[in-house]
Amino acid sequence: MGINSERDVEANLQIGPTDQGMVRIYVESQGVEIPMDFTPEEAEEIAAEIIAAAKSAASA
Repeated sequence: MGINSERDVEANLQIGPTDQGMVRIYVESQGVEIPMDFTPEEAEEIAAEIIAAAKSAASA
């Protein structure tokens, strides 16, 4: 499955700080839980990538 492959799958996404000073992106779908922890700096890089992708998609 690639970035342009559509799937009919629902997932829950949560993003927030942990008590360890990390930023957690938590994805849950069909009984599978995926917690991903990032440093604040990594989280800012991810946020910048999401913003760039949103701008690119909006201009397409």
